[in-house]
Amino acid sequence: MRQPISAIAFTPTVKAAQEKRGSRVSYAKMEKQGNRGPWQDTVTPELAEFIAERDSLYLGTANAGGQPYIQHRGGPKGFLKVLDEHTLALADYTGNAQYISLGYLSENNKAFIFLMDYPNRRRVKIWGTAEFVEDNSDLLAKVVDPDYKERPERVLVFHVKAWSPNCNQHITPRFTHVEMAPTIQELQQRIAELEEQNATLRKQLAQGLAGPLVNEANARNVAPIFAEMPTKGADCALR
Repeated sequence: MRQPISAIAFTPTVKAAQEKRGSRVSYAKMEKQGNRGPWQDTVTPELAEFIAERDSLYLGTANAGGQPYIQHRGGPKGFLKVLDEHTLALADYTGNAQYISLGYLSENNKAFIFLMDYPNRRRVKIWGTAEFVEDNSDLLAKVVDPDYKERPERVLVFHVKAWSPNCNQHITPRFTHVEMAPTIQELQQRIAELEEQNATLRKQLAQGLAGPLVNEANARNVAPIFAEMPTKGADCALR
């Protein structure tokens, strides 16, 4: 009988912990769904789309003795490439030359990728194996972003064994300056409009013009204020 995809994470000790704490029944039902459930063992179009929007990831490895290590990797949006439905890859650029991930994978090829979408509070966990590939110009050409100025040294190839989305609990939304740019531009434009209206009003006051100060340019801003003021039955009623 084929093992559930989630067996890569739900080991006997994990299942025992679930059983003791009351969550095993629901996860057992999920396992029976196979590929129709949240656990998958191939890169689906939905996962490929999610990956294409990411500009960073966390790579987990462990050495032969079980000592874990996690490393942040980043680059232009879409720097993690989908080579096929079972394979991901990224260019390994010049860094601090510690080579911890490289060394760990040489003695234990099991690896883990954690992808975060902070603005939309989404995350995806990917289990698999990985290796660094050097001196392969054809493969390097598939993963290098031509507009990224850092120097690539090798390619990290990740073989997908299982993946699953995770819940959005406890994720604080965070936004990059690129994601905030449209909102900032809109606010700056609105500030410029208000400053222009303010300058017009100051000019009118300086010239001692008679009549209402509320002109066509700023009527839409102050009209709601007058609409909210009481018209009768109050000490401040307009007369």
